[in-house]
Amino acid sequence: MKWLAALWLALWLAPAWAQQPADACTAQVLSVQVAKGGDDGRRPESAQWQAVELPDDWSARWPGYSGTAWYRIGWTRSCAGAAPGQVALALESVVMAGEAYINDERIWSDPHLTEPLSRSWNMPRYWVIPDALLHPGENTLWIRVVGVAGQTPGLGPVHLGGQWTVLQQYEDLWWRNRTLFTLNLIVSAVLGGLCFFIWLMRREQRAFGWYALMALFWVLFIANVLVTSPWPFSDSLTAARANIMVLVLYVACFCVFTWRFGGQSVPRIEKALWLLAAVLLAAMVFVPQRHLAEVQLGVVLIVSAIFFANCLQFPVHAWRTRRPEHAMLAACLLVFVAACAHDLLRVLRLIDSDTTYTPFTSVVVMLCMSAVLGLRHARSVRRIERFNQELASGIEQARTELATTLEREHALALTNARLQDRLQIAHDLHDGLGGSLVRMMAVVEQASAPLHSQQFLSMLKLLRDDLRQTIDSGSSAGVTVPATPREWIAPLRHRFMQLFDELDISATWRVPELWRTPPSALQCMALTRLVEESLVNVLKHSRARRVELELRQSESDHLELRIEDDGVGFDVAAVLRAGISVGMRSMHTRIARVGGALEVASQPGRTALTATLGLRAPQA
Repeated sequence: MKWLAALWLALWLAPAWAQQPADACTAQVLSVQVAKGGDDGRRPESAQWQAVELPDDWSARWPGYSGTAWYRIGWTRSCAGAAPGQVALALESVVMAGEAYINDERIWSDPHLTEPLSRSWNMPRYWVIPDALLHPGENTLWIRVVGVAGQTPGLGPVHLGGQWTVLQQYEDLWWRNRTLFTLNLIVSAVLGGLCFFIWLMRREQRAFGWYALMALFWVLFIANVLVTSPWPFSDSLTAARANIMVLVLYVACFCVFTWRFGGQSVPRIEKALWLLAAVLLAAMVFVPQRHLAEVQLGVVLIVSAIFFANCLQFPVHAWRTRRPEHAMLAACLLVFVAACAHDLLRVLRLIDSDTTYTPFTSVVVMLCMSAVLGLRHARSVRRIERFNQELASGIEQARTELATTLEREHALALTNARLQDRLQIAHDLHDGLGGSLVRMMAVVEQASAPLHSQQFLSMLKLLRDDLRQTIDSGSSAGVTVPATPREWIAPLRHRFMQLFDELDISATWRVPELWRTPPSALQCMALTRLVEESLVNVLKHSRARRVELELRQSESDHLELRIEDDGVGFDVAAVLRAGISVGMRSMHTRIARVGGALEVASQPGRTALTATLGLRAPQA
């Protein structure tokens, strides 16, 4: 930003640095006169001329007059040395359009001398007068001006003299009247576009949206200084009405911007502001042409008062909030007050000054908004850094809490695993070793003579085998599934048929020759435990004389095991409700664990257990 300010200052002072050679000639104005002229472009009669001083505004002399006026400027040149040198002419402003003559030769004319009039009111012009157009002694500069009442019609200062001196004056005029306003327009448009895109990305930043809208109306207002045609309006007065309306909207948006930026909530004042703006806009639209000048001046004074009041209240608000960005904007607004007050008094001709300060306010706005954006960016970066620190701290705390929770969960999982292992061992002991003990107890109780040592040793070996099977059941997932159903049922059939034969119980075993889809190792183990538990119950409680076991696999993904006896039966619902049968609960739990279902139906003379398993087909 510093180098931009230095560049701006250098451009401002650039005309003063130019070194020009000394002029050989000077010019002296002898008289300045004005007279009304006709629309035909003819010069008025000599009796109508009146002496005036430049700059001249004929509104006070001819109130309400719109039309043509001729200015007659008599002058002579004086040249050092024998040969005459060149003389230059510069016109500061012609309000609105015009043409110029040296003696009787036309040197310039606006494109439009009727509505829509050309706008030369802020367009400096420069010519080097050829020696062929000049007479010895006194010469006459004729300037025709076509003006509109209410728009300060007349002629601005006229500069006659040496070529380099007038050129210096013309360059100064061009800098003040054209270049400064062009730079102001460009800077305002760029800042407005930047703020618009900031608002577009973050709609909650409404202050930037209002600044963009304010910048739009300011660019339109400043463009009035630079355009040389009333387009797109049909005449000069319509363009003047539109320009004042744009000024009203600019001041309204400016006030709302400062309120949004400062966080001020003034809903009633804001409603009153927009209501007043609507009234002023309506007045500019519907006011008759004969009263346009008075209404236009009144509207300008009203919006200027609102502008100054808002600029003066914001520093008070900034003093209360003590926020840096508010202080920056407050300082910027104080600069606005000084510059705009000076230029307003100059326009109203209450002070005599050739300098306009309003164009310089754009660089102040640029520096101020750049500082505000930089400050907000730095604050956002600090906020992000602080958030990152808080986030890191929160993550560390959450990690610590999670580690503690995981340790607690791990301890609970270990405890639960121990309990599950104990319950599993209890089920296995009941299903396997318990069944063997029951069979052996039945053999001993029903033996007609004491058992031989070899027979007793065989029983103990059987108990040992069942105990080993219980210990190894935890790794049953890795056990190899028997190749056929008959290989699976053979050990069970061998063990129980010995007992059934001794107790005179008839047993039927029906199993398929091959698996259509083999069950998993866990499913084989579950079916084995189910068969053991069921047959042990038959021995212990049923008093059955006939037992049937059938394994069916009608479908490749479906396996069904049915065990039926002709015993005394029992009340299934009562047993399940009472929860006193460990074996019953064990069978249901085992089958459900491997994805199956167990149905038990019992009545006197018939008890049937049906286990159904869903099988998963092997992957190709």
